[in-house]
Amino acid sequence: MDKYIINGGNYLNGSIKISGAKNAAVAILPAVLLCDETCRIENIPCISDVNLIINILKSIGSSIKVINKNTLEINCKNVGSYTLSSAQTSGMRASSYFIGALLGRFNRARVAPPGGCDFGVRPIDQHIKGFEALGARVIYDNAMVDAKATELVGSSIYLDKVSVGATINIMLAAVKAKGLTIIENAAKEPHVVDLATFLNSMGADIMGAGTNVIKIRGVDYLHSSTYSIIPDQIEAGTYMAAVAAAGGNVVIENVIPKHLESIISKLTEAGVTIEEYEESVRVVSDKKLVATNLLTMPHPGFPTDMQPQMTTLLALADGVSIVNEGVWDNRFRYINQLILMGADITVDGKTAIVKGVKHFNSAPVCATDLRAGAALVIAALATEGVSEISNIHYIERGYEDIIEKLKNVGADIKRIYVPDPNKVDIAL
Repeated sequence: MDKYIINGGNYLNGSIKISGAKNAAVAILPAVLLCDETCRIENIPCISDVNLIINILKSIGSSIKVINKNTLEINCKNVGSYTLSSAQTSGMRASSYFIGALLGRFNRARVAPPGGCDFGVRPIDQHIKGFEALGARVIYDNAMVDAKATELVGSSIYLDKVSVGATINIMLAAVKAKGLTIIENAAKEPHVVDLATFLNSMGADIMGAGTNVIKIRGVDYLHSSTYSIIPDQIEAGTYMAAVAAAGGNVVIENVIPKHLESIISKLTEAGVTIEEYEESVRVVSDKKLVATNLLTMPHPGFPTDMQPQMTTLLALADGVSIVNEGVWDNRFRYINQLILMGADITVDGKTAIVKGVKHFNSAPVCATDLRAGAALVIAALATEGVSEISNIHYIERGYEDIIEKLKNVGADIKRIYVPDPNKVDIAL
């Protein structure tokens, strides 16, 4: 029942340092299962999704040494289980990566379907297509995905649609398979490349990550590695959008500007000034925003994980913007929360017509998923008055130290505990 209380209207000034990429971390940590030696992973974001992954690794026998909150040493030599229950996997979508990692290690995986944010139907049929092409038999048994193979053998796999999850899961399963695996129509996102780079640092033979054709030549053994996770492009984009909406002058540090190209382009179109440096960007905004149209697409297009934040920004822009969601169904559920704050947005299927308003009104609102929650934080920062955001556990799935980072640039934000009115304490 914790909430964020935000007294908005402050201009933001200073600098924000970006953490390691959530979407890379939740793939790289399961990948350590493919190695029997100790791996040191640095720049891990301290977020609840990562904590869930760590707890899963511990529960099946991994030895984990905490060096600091962003660095772990992990040894999976004594892992003996290929089974994960719904209690272990229901909290996040990325738990599906354990299917590929366990299948690659044991030629067997028995994993309950993943949980996480609900954007409509999010099947794993392309994952299963890949596993089956590698020689696994995959069935649903007692609400579990059960994959087994006598031996995994490389194969050519064409994904019917570009899927980050399927690309990652097939890579994990194929890295120790016999022979050559070719993934066509592969996802090209930075975290796909980061996973491939990490696997290669352990001795894997992966070529083409970042293009639509990835080639994986199976190896017999993966050795130890020290690896630092890339900065989080979505966290960076979120704070960039926050500065744009609230106004101010903030340097976003520890970023790879190349990964931010589509975000920078759209923010510039909306009237925001952005200066690029080697490992940082400066965002300057006077809150005089202009409408622009938006279509989310697989990388290098505009990322779907930035759509709610950008839509919130455009709801304050002069003119009418059209936002088309090209990746997920049902990703506009948060719009009703923005309307409570005074936004003028009409949704028709996967399209939102956004008519800019001069300002939002402060209001109590509720996060419906991770990025929707971030969008509501942006709306509250740009709004005069006090807003409450509940369901903040969604936000903390993907943003490390969000309160401290925003307070350091002048935001008035705090976290409070609100007792559950439905909970009755009985004195004994």
